[in-house]
Amino acid sequence: MLFTIIIVLVVALVIIAVIVNAVQQHKERLASLKRAEFSKLRTLLEDTEDILLNAANVPITKGIVQMLLKRIIVTLKAMLELEPNSKDLKKRIGETEARLNDTASGDMTVEGLTMPDNDKQIIGMIQGIKKLRTILRAEHARGNIDTQTVVQEDRRLEMLQLRINVESQVKRGNQARAGNMLGSARQCYEKALTTLSNCAHVDDYVTNRKSEVMTILEDIATELKEGNLRDRQKKAELENNDLDVLFAPKRKW
Repeated sequence: MLFTIIIVLVVALVIIAVIVNAVQQHKERLASLKRAEFSKLRTLLEDTEDILLNAANVPITKGIVQMLLKRIIVTLKAMLELEPNSKDLKKRIGETEARLNDTASGDMTVEGLTMPDNDKQIIGMIQGIKKLRTILRAEHARGNIDTQTVVQEDRRLEMLQLRINVESQVKRGNQARAGNMLGSARQCYEKALTTLSNCAHVDDYVTNRKSEVMTILEDIATELKEGNLRDRQKKAELENNDLDVLFAPKRKW
């Protein structure tokens, strides 16, 4: 009888150990999934905040700012569900909601485009615009922004990206031309012209800038032609001088 009780107890202990181990593994798996989800949300939050922070470099509208703030609030609330005791998350939610209310009641004007001083900043602006367009489509898919606004804002961002590309090429062309590197300057202007010509949405900027670039290219072609003519004349003069020296009467010493 005692032996039977011992066997039963051993079996019971084994079963309990298996159950405890299974429960522990389940808890660890849930904790791992929770950490992964929290990390994903944090990355999403940081990307959105970076874009909003860099809004000073890329002119964005009131609607875009509100969309980004709402995205931040939704992300923070999702993080709070995973970390319900986080005072920092609660504080940030309150601050962002207050900022959203201020934005809704205030007036915002879209600033004009200011080109950065170096290529690294220009690349950063273009990457920021691309991310913003991706977020715009993602928020539309979630039903957080209406279709008309998406179409208008995406068109505006597309044209903004085009302007940055064109102005950066024109700037390089101007610098090369100022340094009398007409060949390099022509390549830059031609790239700008190609970008403008391939634009599907023609507005006043595209029309006027295209005309200006074409005029500059015509001037460069004239300058190159005149330069080649001067080079040929100089070469001819040198050849004539060489012939004069060759056939000149020899002096007797």
